[in-house]
Amino acid sequence: MMYPYMALEDGTEVVHSQIISRDGTDTVLVHFERPNDDGFDSARCELPSYEWTSWEGRFSDEELRGFEEYLRNNAHLIYRYAASGGLKVA
Repeated sequence: MMYPYMALEDGTEVVHSQIISRDGTDTVLVHFERPNDDGFDSARCELPSYEWTSWEGRFSDEELRGFEEYLRNNAHLIYRYAASGGLKVA
């Protein structure tokens, strides 16, 4: 299951998975997606390794570096929300 986390200024939506246990490591998948004329640009990063596991569309290398910096600044919150079933909005 994927949980919404944030919408960025350019329309990119950020969603994350629940915590997935892999070989004794708590992993979270984070997906970035924004609409384009042909469908969507999308990229997926795996935490805590910060490995990009898939991407398609028109995200530039600079944008991916920015997303990685964003993840490094938000990973602690994403893990917290992944452990509790997503961000709770009142």
